[in-house]
Amino acid sequence: MQTEPSRPVHTARSVVFVLMGVGVLVLKHSYRGPLSAIFASYAGNVAVSFSVYFLVLIAASRWKHGRIVAAVLALIAVELFEVTNGFGIMSNVYDQFDLVANALGVGLAIAVDLGSERLLEASGD
Repeated sequence: MQTEPSRPVHTARSVVFVLMGVGVLVLKHSYRGPLSAIFASYAGNVAVSFSVYFLVLIAASRWKHGRIVAAVLALIAVELFEVTNGFGIMSNVYDQFDLVANALGVGLAIAVDLGSERLLEASGD
C-alpha cells in the first residue's frame, strides 16, 4: 500500500529545490560549456522561476490543487517581474525570450516536483 509523504517531507524537498535554483542563479556565470552565452542569458530566468514555484508550493501545499495554484502564481510573479522591469525596484534586462525561459523554469519545476514525489512514494513501499 502506497502512502503519501508527510508535509514536512514535502516542505524539506521544496526547500532543497529552492536552494538548487538559487545555486544555479549564483553560479551561472561560471559555466563555460556549449551554448554558454545562452546559458548566461537565460539560466537565471529558468532557475528563479524554478525556485519561485517551490516557494509558492510550500504555501499552496495546504490548498486543494496546490500544484496548479503554485504554477499559476509562480508564472504570474516571474512574468510580471519581467514586464514591469523588476517591479520598478530592481534592474532587469528584458528580452522576449525571458518570458519563455520563465515558463520553461516553471515547467521544469512541475516535472521535478511530480518525478520526485513518485520517487518518494516508491521508496515508501
